Amino acid sequence: MKTSDKMIQKLTEELSERFFNRPFLHRAYINKRLRTIGGRYLLVSHNIEVNEKYIEAFGEEELIGILKHELCHYHLHLQGKGYKHGDEDFKELLKQTGSPRHCRTLPEQEGKQKQRKIVFYKCSGCGIKYKRYRRINTSKYVCGACRGVLKEIIE
Repeated sequence: MKTSDKMIQKLTEELSERFFNRPFLHRAYINKRLRTIGGRYLLVSHNIEVNEKYIEAFGEEELIGILKHELCHYHLHLQGKGYKHGDEDFKELLKQTGSPRHCRTLPEQEGKQKQRKIVFYKCSGCGIKYKRYRRINTSKYVCGACRGVLKEIIE
């Protein structure tokens, strides 16, 4: 499916009226440099950018989901409400409009999810175990409970 900026703009305006009962007064267009996200709302210009790879991989249904998600950011930001992913206003508007919280993973990205290395430490004094995603300097940091020496353990 070959899409154009005009088609994206028209679809965004239609979705804004249909799901939000508000006009979309800015630009929506394709940004070929986006790599890992489906789209983004720009806070300064209020424009919406869409990743062309998602349209090619998943079609119009995914595009509509991406645009609805970005329109949630757009309308909440312009109303002065919580427009960030963690805000309750944002989560509520996603539910009301049937917008997805995240877009699907591109087929080319599926195997590339970063595996987080987990490091475990055990206090030599009280035996408490600590789970960390980053290594810590055991000569600088001690157990928070008893101030004992921490030793890295392998699990």
